[in-house]
Parts: sequence; structure tokens; C-alpha cells
Amino acid sequence: MRLTIICTNKISPSEIIFPGSAVRVSNTGDTYYGFEGQVQRVSDGRVAVLFEGGNWDKLVSFRASELELVDATLSRNKGRKK
Repeated sequence: MRLTIICTNKISPSEIIFPGSAVRVSNTGDTYYGFEGQVQRVSDGRVAVLFEGGNWDKLVSFRASELELVDATLSRNKGRKK
């Protein structure tokens, strides 16, 4: 099986969005601006992102250009004293 990725935008390989990636909405005009979620699927330049919050889940699709990758390995509390 051979996977070929065709991209019309000039994106480096480290910025390609795959299912399972953590992303943040970077479009300031969007209702979900600043929200972080997990990519569920990528199809025809659209990316379906799952947002989870307490007792609700929401699946919303965006253009790939409206999202940025998030380094999920970084902890928000890293380096804080308790």
C-alpha cells in the first residue's frame, strides 16, 4: 500500500494534519477560535475536529488553513510549583 499526499499549499511535512493530531482553530473570525480538539478525519481539504468539554462532544469541519497543530506533549502545568 502506498500513501501519496498531494498538497496545493506550501506546507512543510511537519505541518501536515493527520487523524489523531491535536489542533487549534486559528481563524479569528470563527466561533471556535482558540478551541483545541482532535482531528477525526481529513477529506477534500476539509478537516473534521472533535471538541470535548465535560458533558458535551461536538464534531465540526474546517478548512485546513483555519487550523494549526498543537504540541500535545507539552503540559499546561509543566514547571509550576505546587
